[in-house]
Amino acid sequence: MTTTKYYAPALDKGLDILEFLSAQSFPQSQLEIATGIEKTQNEIYRMLVSLEKRGYIAKDPLSGKYSLTLRLFQLAHHHSPVEILVKGSEIHMENLAQVINQSVHLSVLYHNKLMVIGQAKSRTPVTLSVEIGSLFPLEKTNSGKVILANLDAERCAHVLSSCDTYIAMNDEEKAQFMAELNELRGKACNVSKSLLTEGVTDFSSPIYNMQSEIIAVLAVSTLTSQMRKLVGAEVIETELVETVSKIRTSLGIC
Repeated sequence: MTTTKYYAPALDKGLDILEFLSAQSFPQSQLEIATGIEKTQNEIYRMLVSLEKRGYIAKDPLSGKYSLTLRLFQLAHHHSPVEILVKGSEIHMENLAQVINQSVHLSVLYHNKLMVIGQAKSRTPVTLSVEIGSLFPLEKTNSGKVILANLDAERCAHVLSSCDTYIAMNDEEKAQFMAELNELRGKACNVSKSLLTEGVTDFSSPIYNMQSEIIAVLAVSTLTSQMRKLVGAEVIETELVETVSKIRTSLGIC
């Protein structure tokens, strides 16, 4: 186990409490929190009081149980790069969803996962929808592969070193996977069948910043059977690439 020279036990306990509560569907008692983070009730009492005073958690006056407030959400979205990216993309995603009659998703790299940060839903009766904040394995998604393909070699290797599916591959499979990433690098749009959902075709286009570094992926996941009835693959691909260009303009990336 790696140790650091500087250690802050109180900070660790506070973060453990926040992370534990964020993973729970219902408010938790002091005992449940203590058990969940493997501490005693006495060890976490002062931390709970402090977190409640600062507005990060709230205590129900009747049950005495604790839950997260929106404080962390507010901090994460206060003039954040993600907020700017989402706001600059919203109108263009909505327009694209109307033109192609398919839902559109905006995703970014989050540690070693693909995180969905924006969505424009199709108005058709049957459509694919992904909850904002959802996490998916990079190596199992079209958008994730597009991100990996456009990272520099050192960062790509670092990210893949913690991806379970990649780690489980043998040498031949890893070589094939890396060859696939090499083919994707720099492509304006990648189209492939979904590895997670049968009968779905994924269209993914990278969004680059002014330094030509990938910052997000705009994607359309459509039921393969719908493409001829609604809008064809060529139209989806063309409209998707054009929308990426419009988003970059909105963000001031020329």
